[in-house]
Amino acid sequence: MLTPSYITNFDTRQLPRHECEYVIIGSGIAGLYTAYAASQSGSRVILLTKQAADNSNTDKAQGGIAAAISTSDSPELHLEDTLLAGAGLCDREAVRILVSEGPDRVRDLIGMGAHFDYKDGELALTREGAHSRRRILHASGDATGAEIQRALTDRVRRDKNIQILEDHLAVDLLVKENVCHGVLALDRRSNDLKVFWGKAVILATGGLGQLYEYSTNPEVATGDGIAIAYRAGAEVMDMEFIQFHPTVLSLSGAPRFLISEAVRGEGAYLRNRYGDRFMTRYHALAELAPRDIVVRAILTEMGITASERVFLDLSHLTPDLISERFPTIMKTCAAYGLDITRDPIPVAPAAHYMMGGVKTNLNGETSIHGLYACGETACLGVHGANRLASNSLLDGLVFGWRIVQWVKKYGVDYCPGRCYFNCDRLLSQPSEVNYQSIRKEIQVLMGQYAGPVRTSQGLIKALEKLESYGYIARYEVSGPEEIEVRNMLEVGHLVAEAALVRTESRGGHYRMDAPQPVERWLKHVIIRR
Repeated sequence: MLTPSYITNFDTRQLPRHECEYVIIGSGIAGLYTAYAASQSGSRVILLTKQAADNSNTDKAQGGIAAAISTSDSPELHLEDTLLAGAGLCDREAVRILVSEGPDRVRDLIGMGAHFDYKDGELALTREGAHSRRRILHASGDATGAEIQRALTDRVRRDKNIQILEDHLAVDLLVKENVCHGVLALDRRSNDLKVFWGKAVILATGGLGQLYEYSTNPEVATGDGIAIAYRAGAEVMDMEFIQFHPTVLSLSGAPRFLISEAVRGEGAYLRNRYGDRFMTRYHALAELAPRDIVVRAILTEMGITASERVFLDLSHLTPDLISERFPTIMKTCAAYGLDITRDPIPVAPAAHYMMGGVKTNLNGETSIHGLYACGETACLGVHGANRLASNSLLDGLVFGWRIVQWVKKYGVDYCPGRCYFNCDRLLSQPSEVNYQSIRKEIQVLMGQYAGPVRTSQGLIKALEKLESYGYIARYEVSGPEEIEVRNMLEVGHLVAEAALVRTESRGGHYRMDAPQPVERWLKHVIIRR
């Protein structure tokens, strides 16, 4: 019997219904900016977000947002850096759009009240790994994401055309004859299902870092947008490419906390447990090498020295520079007894960013009419096999804006709500399934077998274990935790399957049993249900 397309029993004729031009799912930079862009033409927008509006990956971003705005820089240089980091799999036209339209979108943010750092009357720019120029704008030193989130959230909340519904978790997409009519969502406060019809449904749900035990992502990042799109029949692409951030606080008793790439951009060194600076042995750019190379170098050093961490050393930088550029990191580390002006920061890699996602074209269209995606949820090849640092926030702005321009000109012209939907197979009532335990097991499993270093044997073990949970598909979900675990199982399968198929190593995907890139693999893995 086929697995049902929906994960709960419902009939749209019996549920509260809402209708508008745009239904946007997600409240990070991609969702908020897209809502703002849509509202400028007078369109009505409903923005659904599973918890509070400011609980997103954007809010946690530290380093900054990349844009070629300096007179010593150019979109062409930004393009070449992005292509180089992407390890041969970037879509060149997508990257060209990103770097050429990006500066205008950043100026939009500034116009909306985002306060970036200035020095001597000019925007202060820093450099990060694999960038050939200083082109990273930052705010409050290392709180760029929080400032962008604040500015966008404030702007959107004041807009009479936009309705933000917090604590509304998307359950499934309502798709018939390959046209998306709307979204089935769960109101977490009342535990009631609701229907949201829209002429354009836009996924901006962020990443899937919670698939892993150690991640820089907030707890909401469970791959929901990718999972519901896949269940609805959309194509997904490049699911094997997950970026692990090299430097995440690894200290007993402390939660995992991102130590920004900008710390190395300002000159910090990576040292092993014996104090040896090791990155010079692995890449000509040393600490500023692409992230996948730094991650594998750290893992190698951890293995050689039999240690669970390496150390980030800022002691040769001036205390004034450190306190000015990294006040958040400094304060957080101080809470755990570390003075980063003199004490090395213990760090280790952790899951950070998804290069793959729902396959789209240059205008955010998915393979389902009326369904669009942008930001980390989407994949159009702009990041290739390995994202260039600080291109993610720019991605959400540029392609969210392009979706709105496309929908205004060519959006599907149909009347949502004229047909009804119900579950294609009656699901059993919830049983005694320990979803909390399954969630933890998924995280450990993915870290062990589908993390920064993989083998075919390990990936097969991961798939076998994930498939052993298939029995829960016959049960109806009854709450947020169950929905998230079902989505994690879905995207975990996709990651492991794609990683098993790609018999080479490239960018964020490294196979010990196939350690070299292979020219015939200069192609994408696309999966459709």
